[in-house]
Amino acid sequence: MKIAKRVFLFLAVNVLVVATISIVLNLLGVRPYLNARGIDMTALAVFCLVWGFGGAFISLGLSRVMAKWGMGVKLIDPGTPDPTAQELVSTVHRLAQAAGLRTMPQVGIYDSEEVNAFATGPTKNRSLVAVSTGLLRRMRRDEVEGVLGHEIAHVANGDMVTMTLVQGVVNAFTMFLARVLAFFVAQFFRRDEEEGGMSHLVYFVATLVFDIAFSILGSVVVAWFSRLREYRADAGGAQIAGRDRMIAALEGLQRTFGVVDPHTNQAAVQTLKISGHPTGLMRFFSTHPPLEARIARLKSGV
Repeated sequence: MKIAKRVFLFLAVNVLVVATISIVLNLLGVRPYLNARGIDMTALAVFCLVWGFGGAFISLGLSRVMAKWGMGVKLIDPGTPDPTAQELVSTVHRLAQAAGLRTMPQVGIYDSEEVNAFATGPTKNRSLVAVSTGLLRRMRRDEVEGVLGHEIAHVANGDMVTMTLVQGVVNAFTMFLARVLAFFVAQFFRRDEEEGGMSHLVYFVATLVFDIAFSILGSVVVAWFSRLREYRADAGGAQIAGRDRMIAALEGLQRTFGVVDPHTNQAAVQTLKISGHPTGLMRFFSTHPPLEARIARLKSGV
């Protein structure tokens, strides 16, 4: 049932993205960028900007809904009689006030053995902080507070919007460069007007290949920005929750390194979480620095 819900959500979001961007392009009067005279760079640039940023911002706008549906996050009523849930909400709100947030984030819990938490939302005033049941079971109170401080720092720093802008720029550049290079490759293979059909096939294949190649390179750039974001959130968490609590939180995550939930789609929300597990060459694609590096930086006061 959970898998079916996630598949439906994925398809629904993609249909919404395609429909919305198609309408925007029509309203802007963007002409096809390939014509009889060659390639229209202006039309291509607008096309790539709309597609590159459009998908990223639609996903951002739906981020809370996607977290609730995709991860099964259950919101906690601030007036709940449950003492554990009440303490969780109270801690999040206290840290949010210390971080200078005017609107308190929604607080939720999702069922997972993994020890982790994440923050998401389109703006500082429409944010969500969610923790796993595994985190609440396996971490001490001071460690939980450090984790929550880290997530609140993400919200206060506006990291969700920042990373969306970075992703949008990378998307736009990827699409633009891939299509320009594919056009010249197709022109190289066209020897006369009668082989125009073959050049279109070459253009399609070349675009696909360049899209994949530049997307891989772009993901390295996005991951690098994300790792910087994590260091900054650690520093912010140390400031509002206390350095000792922030260090204790990361050490607690290190202690539970091997606890994962096989039933959770990790890739879907990995960039949102407080901890990742980068190894080998995958460290270049990891959205999180190694926990030992983060702990060392906090202890050194950098």
